[in-house]
Amino acid sequence: MGSGGHGGGSLSIDFGIWEFVWRTLVLMFGVLLVIPAPWVILMYCRWVVSRVHVPQRPNLAFTGRLIDLMWIYALVVLFVVAAWTESHLINLAATIVEFVLYWFLLKWLVANLSSDGQPLGLRFSGSFWGFLGWSLLAVLSVITIVGWAWVYVAQLRWMCRHVEGTRREVVFKGTGLEFLWRAIVSALCCAFIIPIPWMYRWFGRWLAAQTVLVERGT
Repeated sequence: MGSGGHGGGSLSIDFGIWEFVWRTLVLMFGVLLVIPAPWVILMYCRWVVSRVHVPQRPNLAFTGRLIDLMWIYALVVLFVVAAWTESHLINLAATIVEFVLYWFLLKWLVANLSSDGQPLGLRFSGSFWGFLGWSLLAVLSVITIVGWAWVYVAQLRWMCRHVEGTRREVVFKGTGLEFLWRAIVSALCCAFIIPIPWMYRWFGRWLAAQTVLVERGT
């Protein structure tokens, strides 16, 4: 992979279609059954990270522990309670907690990356309020019909910008238009069900290729 003049290089991701299918099915059923959820989520995270290739960081791995996912049970209980009640207050609380947990999940994922068996020492420094603001804007942007693609790209850039702990900066260089037409093509193809794994890999490869490591200060 060339550096493209960035002093680093772009990420890449690749995986077998059938490997993706069976792991995704296991993930879906495991989450639906609730009890196996932490195990299948951890399995899936480790697999996805192992398929990502980072310039100058061989054998990328995810070292998160099962105990870190016990909060999933609390989340499931909260959602079950919210689903069986008509209280707007409880539903609002469930929504806020969901965003908080997504933020914690992002921090957990970044903090538990290693290369060649050595922790990378990364951290996600984006604030919860910043994450919440971008997430709400992404939801609201759907009413613009196409503007959501630019919001999603801006959110990705914000998240990449707040990955710290390395001499190289993580930059997402894709544009809103590039994201938009790929998302539309993927959605249309996925409507036929069978192409879903291929579309997932195609879109994932593009997202990874647009994520570039840049020497800080360049």
